Amino acid sequence: MAKVELKQPVVAEISELLDGAATAVVVDYRGLTVEQDTQLRKQLREAGITYKVYKNTMIRFATKGTPFEALDVNLEGPTALAVSKTDATAPARILAEFAKTANKLEFKGGVVEGTYYDAKGMQVIATIPSREVLLGKLLGSIQSPITNLARVLNQIAENKAEA
Repeated sequence: MAKVELKQPVVAEISELLDGAATAVVVDYRGLTVEQDTQLRKQLREAGITYKVYKNTMIRFATKGTPFEALDVNLEGPTALAVSKTDATAPARILAEFAKTANKLEFKGGVVEGTYYDAKGMQVIATIPSREVLLGKLLGSIQSPITNLARVLNQIAENKAEA
């Protein structure tokens, strides 16, 4: 069997993984222990993020002609790919949090909703809260004035009842 025939399924797997993805982050995992890597994979899996190590050339072939083609500049040395189809900031957030305890893990770059970010940009993306947290804050800020109005009206009604 030719080498190309062996590589095509891997390229197809990466293409399928990236199809419809909100975010793809590439990291350098060199220096992580097996235990650390297992913990990282578990955290990412629980968040619904696919994390795999692929050959750089395979990623290049799979990203050609897609918004993820911008990742090509980061494809040197050992590369792991973290992909999320739902939460755009989750991979960066989890990887950045994990990198605090495992300083060998380094961002190379990433594409978030079609926009390329370098390692520093991915660190900034990692500070953005999840969609659920942001919606909770929005609802809290909307609910707060209504609650205050209800309290004022209630106090007015109590004062009139006493008089």
